[in-house]
Amino acid sequence: MRDLTKEPDEWVAEERSRIATEGWGARVLGLQSPQGNWGGEADARNWLCTSYTLLLLKDLGLAPAEEEARRAIGLVRDRIVWQERMGGLPYFDGETEPCVNGWILGAGAYFGEASDLLAERLLSEQLEDGGWNCDAPQSRRSSFHSTICVLEGLLAFERAKGETAAVTEARLRAHEYLLERRMMRSLSSG
Repeated sequence: MRDLTKEPDEWVAEERSRIATEGWGARVLGLQSPQGNWGGEADARNWLCTSYTLLLLKDLGLAPAEEEARRAIGLVRDRIVWQERMGGLPYFDGETEPCVNGWILGAGAYFGEASDLLAERLLSEQLEDGGWNCDAPQSRRSSFHSTICVLEGLLAFERAKGETAAVTEARLRAHEYLLERRMMRSLSSG
């Protein structure tokens, strides 16, 4: 409505307000467990289900200020802690892989839970070539997927909290990493 048909902001807001109480948005919100996660028993696999679910709710356009959204995000914030082998931090402070942490930073920023700690961690994990890789430090070469996930998270972080020189510089280095490879080519194989 906003981007394709250029509907007025108030019409878009009215439509977005329905996502929490109707259709897929309401159904997905209704599947959240009392422990705050989605996907069954609260184990490491289901924290990943929670990450995908938050991305889905963001992409559906769930209005972050809606009561149902605040309740759902509050459960995630207050009840989910990553397992020790994944860092043992509260959910919105991230786990061990930059790609997942990019998602978490982006979803957290969208829903009002942008983590300075997670943004700093991602900045410290940027590789020399300008990108990120979930296999670092063993791999010193960046991954397109990990880099794009982190870029999306850092951009959402800046939109939520304001630009900083460090985040902007990291994003620009990552843009150069992608552009140098023409958005799809490996330096090693072309």
